[in-house]
Amino acid sequence: LLNIPHLCPQLQNLLAEKVEQLMEWSSRRSVIRMNGDKFRRFVKAPPRNYSVIVMFTALQPQRQCSVCRQANEEYQVLANSWRYSSAFSNKLFFTIVDYDEGADVFQQLNMNSAPTFMHFPPKGKPKRADTFDLQRIGFAAEQLAKWIADRTDVHIRVFRPPNYSGTIALALLVSLVGGLLYLRRNNLEFIYNKTGWAMAALCVVFAMTSGQMWNHIRGPPYAHKNPQNGQVSYIHGSSQAQFVAESHIILLLNAAITMGMVLLNEAATSKGDVGKRRIICLVGLGLVVFFFSFLLSIFRSKYHGYPYR
Repeated sequence: LLNIPHLCPQLQNLLAEKVEQLMEWSSRRSVIRMNGDKFRRFVKAPPRNYSVIVMFTALQPQRQCSVCRQANEEYQVLANSWRYSSAFSNKLFFTIVDYDEGADVFQQLNMNSAPTFMHFPPKGKPKRADTFDLQRIGFAAEQLAKWIADRTDVHIRVFRPPNYSGTIALALLVSLVGGLLYLRRNNLEFIYNKTGWAMAALCVVFAMTSGQMWNHIRGPPYAHKNPQNGQVSYIHGSSQAQFVAESHIILLLNAAITMGMVLLNEAATSKGDVGKRRIICLVGLGLVVFFFSFLLSIFRSKYHGYPYR
């Protein structure tokens, strides 16, 4: 099983022992937990004829890293898919280094953020492409599998455990709507309510323009917390990616601007008291100016160089 004819007998025995130990750990758990000593022996030190995927994370509750927990769930799905596939071999191993169990490893690699995924090849040092671009791509198991295939030529088909929450939610929604229509079967005029349909359409527009579909496809983290200083970022600094929290902020800003425009239209078209219309106009103008300025400031922070000249 081990292609090591070019190694001296001592190195052959050492490599065989390392692979045997890794295979034993993998048989117990798909993701191997490592401290500093295990990392240096099985991941960094030669000889190696296998690739190692390492997730550097901070899962302890006191670290309050919700993104780490979410990424770990996807990582476990991917590792289980590999462990229980017919193609499973000793060419690839999945490991994890927690900050509280291997702080020296973080210091050795000058790593100041988590989670981070790295590929350690069988020969040589990791290159820039061996660090997964989590901020731009997200940490969905499918995206990780594609990255691993690019770096190792090992193709993993992701198998997810069945999740019936979406089906149950849809069934409850259909039952609720059906029950409402049945109770109001003698008076269905509310179906023709223009305001209700307009609000429903606006909800869909807000969801789409805020990037919810991108979140669904890419699976980005909700936010990013620096494990060194505890600072939480809700707005991604790049125009090529976003956080889930960022899309929620954009949704609320768009809703506030829309509300301001509605008030301005109401002040211009209504025939009520002039003083009341003036107040509505000022409130609407304030909403548009304040929240649109906030929206532009976010745009400026993501698209460096704005305003364009």
